[in-house]
Amino acid sequence: MDLSQFTQAFFVEAVELLAQMEQLLLELDADAPDSEQLNAIFRAAHSIKGGAATFGFVALTDTTHLLETLLDRARHGQLNLSRSMIDAFLETKDALQEQLIAYQAENEPDPEMVAHICGVLRQLALESDGAAAAPAPAPVVVAAPAAAAAAAAGQDALRIRFSRLSDSECDLLADELGNLGKLMSRTRSNDQLTVVLETTCAPDDIIAVCCFVIDESQIEITRETAGAADAGASGAAGAVNPPAVAAPVASAAVAEARPAPAPAGAAPRSAAASPAAGAKDSSSIRVDVEKVDQLINLVGELVITQSMLTQAATMLDPVECERFLSGLGHLERNARDLQESVMSIRMMPMDYVFSRFPRVIRDVSAKLGKEVRLDTFGKETELDKGLIERIIDPLTHLVRNSLDHGIETPSQRIAKGKEAEGQLLLSAQHHGGNIVIEVSDDGAGLNREKILAKAMQKGLPVTETMPDDEVWQLIFAPGFSTAEQVTDISGRGVGMDVVKRNIQEMGGHVEISSREGWGTTTRIVLPLTLAILNGMSVKVGTEAYILPLSYVIESLQPRPEHLHSITSDGHVIKVRGEYLPLIELHSVFDVTGAQTDPTQGILVIVQADETRFALLVDELLGQHQVVVKNLETNYRKVPGISAATILGDGSVAFIIDVGAMPRIQRAHATRTSALAHAARTEPVAA
Repeated sequence: MDLSQFTQAFFVEAVELLAQMEQLLLELDADAPDSEQLNAIFRAAHSIKGGAATFGFVALTDTTHLLETLLDRARHGQLNLSRSMIDAFLETKDALQEQLIAYQAENEPDPEMVAHICGVLRQLALESDGAAAAPAPAPVVVAAPAAAAAAAAGQDALRIRFSRLSDSECDLLADELGNLGKLMSRTRSNDQLTVVLETTCAPDDIIAVCCFVIDESQIEITRETAGAADAGASGAAGAVNPPAVAAPVASAAVAEARPAPAPAGAAPRSAAASPAAGAKDSSSIRVDVEKVDQLINLVGELVITQSMLTQAATMLDPVECERFLSGLGHLERNARDLQESVMSIRMMPMDYVFSRFPRVIRDVSAKLGKEVRLDTFGKETELDKGLIERIIDPLTHLVRNSLDHGIETPSQRIAKGKEAEGQLLLSAQHHGGNIVIEVSDDGAGLNREKILAKAMQKGLPVTETMPDDEVWQLIFAPGFSTAEQVTDISGRGVGMDVVKRNIQEMGGHVEISSREGWGTTTRIVLPLTLAILNGMSVKVGTEAYILPLSYVIESLQPRPEHLHSITSDGHVIKVRGEYLPLIELHSVFDVTGAQTDPTQGILVIVQADETRFALLVDELLGQHQVVVKNLETNYRKVPGISAATILGDGSVAFIIDVGAMPRIQRAHATRTSALAHAARTEPVAA
């Protein structure tokens, strides 16, 4: 049987199991280990081993077998856990992840890495035994008397009943079971399949393999006596008959094969609770992200079509077309609900990100000799999958920076009157159409004088009277670092500028607040999704543009006395005592027929990267949600434009990259000045 079609399901399942294993190991108390946590960690390793053996991943099978052996002894009280042993288990988890990545790329894992981690596990077994050989894994104990008697007699026929199967699933499972032993009988009735299998495999191994095809709630295994097995074989072509003598497999054996370990603190599921739990599990399915993206695109097209119909309907007589306009209103509401429902499919909880940091904090704080407690808030807050994967690296850098530069050593904290243990807080919450993610520490805070001195040394344009907010933004300058020495954690001056750039590329911005001696908070503001945004449509000449509403502060029509010239073609506007740069969009995008007199146009005040400026437009058209279309995929990258959308009249409108406007304006002014200088200095022909 070709199992390649199930390998992707195994990889996804194994990655989830490793993540859960890591979380449980980090929560495990070596001095007083919780039996439920140990059982859950063991089940995770056991499930990975079963799948790896099925697909022929030898290195992965061998490594998980050694890990499973140690975990099995630990959960039965035959092995005393220690912090160094948990460290070794975490190192094993990392090695297993590397092996998975290699197998997923259809490569063999690094043999040196495999040999090293297997050696570490064997050494742990030897040390725990006092230099004796590590024992084999404890066999699964079958509690049922009849099953025990059958096993003692060498009779190992299992009756396996599958329910709610399709024809293809029946064939796949029957073929796969044939690889695990000898099929004594196979009976199909409606959507059920019953087989009697003579095998040396344990029931939990069979469940672990079958769970890559169907849900565990669809599987029921009983152990046969010789008479029942023979009866099943003789009636293979008949209807499904209940076994005359069948002993149920011990629930403990079934529980050990569950592919997903229970979270810490949760009670293990019993055999009696399996149907209810299985029903809940079977209510969700894995869907390829590309299919979800295709669905989102189709819904976006539906919304655009509905917008076109709505705009065309403005020309109709509301009395004569009352029923049509009423139906169109229902369509608009349903299209909006459908859009929101489909978008929610791509949303993932922030726990997907936050769950990675207990390990980071544990490892880095141990290396730095610091004591740090991680607290999280808003783990259930949801963010678009595309954004949640891209935010991991920036957050990781911010967390490592807080650990290295922010939180002090225990002795330093005690000397300052603080608790020896520092606190790092990760939080997420919705704010309007955005999500706000914060990384806060109660460490030393930022040193204003040191940052200004370093900025002056690097030649950055700074003054002693700069407000704190602007001083804190200096740490995002390329190559900027106030670290007195370079470590393998930070101090090279690379990273913070990348953090800011990556967040800007996601349509967000970064804010910093700090109090010297008491800590720093870095705040990241991101849109909930990049597929749809709330925008303000504006007109420049004959062209329509979209300004993301999250950047817009206000709009106004200026008076002549509020405008001031700073160069021949550069202006600023005074708004409530603050002078703001004025950027003329018709000049940036070379639009003809636009209003060139600022007093006759509209100024839209926007803010990007803590900088406020005014954009000159001809007219405000309105506010609405727009479906974002990638411009680079369909055309090419255009400076100052982040994407495009289709308006209700079918025309294309560009979405302005607000954060790029000041940079483009400066480049435009530089080119204009250079051309003017060249024109003045060029010799006149005779």
